[in-house]
Amino acid sequence: MRKTLAAALLLLGFAAPAAAEAPAVLVSIKPLHSLVAAVMEGVGEPGLIVSGSASPHGYAMKPSDARAAEKARLVVWVGPALESWLERPLAQRKDSLAMLSLPGLIRLDTREGGAWEADAHGHGGHHEHGKQDETDPHVWLDPRNAALLAGAVAERLSGLDPANAARYAANAEALKRRLTHMDADIAARLAPIAKRPYVVFHDAHQYFEARYGLSPAGAITVDPERPPGARRMAQLRDRLKNAGAACVFGEPGAPSATAATLADAAGARLGQLDPEGLLVPAGKDSYVQQMTGLAAALAECLSAR
Repeated sequence: MRKTLAAALLLLGFAAPAAAEAPAVLVSIKPLHSLVAAVMEGVGEPGLIVSGSASPHGYAMKPSDARAAEKARLVVWVGPALESWLERPLAQRKDSLAMLSLPGLIRLDTREGGAWEADAHGHGGHHEHGKQDETDPHVWLDPRNAALLAGAVAERLSGLDPANAARYAANAEALKRRLTHMDADIAARLAPIAKRPYVVFHDAHQYFEARYGLSPAGAITVDPERPPGARRMAQLRDRLKNAGAACVFGEPGAPSATAATLADAAGARLGQLDPEGLLVPAGKDSYVQQMTGLAAALAECLSAR
């Protein structure tokens, strides 16, 4: 009798309501996507615009990206200082969350002059980043900023999807605890080599360096898509020798010969840093993998004798 009644109720439409579908969320780059994915775990999966080994520098949106942005109820990005190609699609929308706009965010000015000056051709400022006196946009490389974004995303999603508000809040708190442990582990790992100078390919690591008290001696280029001139390379070679810099770090997608040439000329070791997580698979764990990978690469090269 009970089975018959249950079947009748189902036919009449009295079945238990299905769980609400998670709001469509789109994220610009991998590090932010990882943080959003962790907050949404168990509810939904955010989309990602710059995927694979592509870089946000000079990225050109595909038609599929534009369609995904139109359908999304929330778009999470750093801001126009990094993803200028998203500025126009999001200009008339209120359903976006720019990390650079968050109250309480730790901000550092873009470095200029000396070790961070323009190359011999006079090119200055970050490519796609606009004016030189703006905030350095690589804000995700300080885990305190990452934790701030996690809380902001959970709050915004709770407004869009109240039924899952408790899950978003719990996920954000769990992520913050994980970031706190990661932060302490990285600090302990880098403390022994914090005063050893090195050179990076382009100045994308300032937040990481400031957080852990590192000693960068400069950047090969201010523009990741434009190779440095001969004069700039000679200046950096001399700077490396004078500072006793132990390592030169290239980046995924950057001309490997440039960093290798400088390292060879200065008698330094060659390493690789991945500030944008280009080599890390996308997902909720990729931010922690990227950050611990940066620490491991620095420690390995700078600890070698």
